Amino acid sequence: MKSKKIYLIRHGETEYNRKGIVQGSGVDIGLNERGRSQAQAFYEAYRHIPFDKAYSSNLLRAKESLDPFKKSGLELASFAGLNEINWGNKEGQEIDMTENTYYLHMLKSWREGQTDIKIEGGESPDEVQRRLKPAITEILEDQSTSTILICMHGRSMRILLATLLNYPLRYMDLFAHENLCLYTLYATGQLCRIEDYCSTKHLPDALRRHFR
Repeated sequence: MKSKKIYLIRHGETEYNRKGIVQGSGVDIGLNERGRSQAQAFYEAYRHIPFDKAYSSNLLRAKESLDPFKKSGLELASFAGLNEINWGNKEGQEIDMTENTYYLHMLKSWREGQTDIKIEGGESPDEVQRRLKPAITEILEDQSTSTILICMHGRSMRILLATLLNYPLRYMDLFAHENLCLYTLYATGQLCRIEDYCSTKHLPDALRRHFR
């Protein structure tokens, strides 16, 4: 496999992020005003990078986060395999005390290694990893690219990072995320290393805010 530098970002803020409503692969809404500003700020900070191609999930919030690059002429491709985890019957619901307790219970189970467990009607981390692997393999095996940009989602990004770094999925929460945060990685053959970890240095203070 050709060596690659990977710029991996999470999508910008949506209204559901702002309101604390559960998103997932079944919720397809675009960015809010803050999210669009975050996307533009990232573009202004990294427009000088000679990206060969950009990739996103099939979801609108990820595609819109790359709009400034698309308008500049950068080739974009989308993969359903990069979509967010499906949170099942919790999608579209506000996180109240009961829902948060259930969510924390799921995270505890995953951290204990039970990554085959899923929320009712949704996906498990193991299932996300299985659909993610063909997409990232196709991306990394493209011999025409050496510097690429990928836009994804919080949970699926954690699963991808664990996969690329050969971590068991129980450790995926080691990889923090915020809206429009950046990880930079080098991938060579079967080896991958992180250069920047959850960086938001490209965002003005007013645009930095953490959501699940």
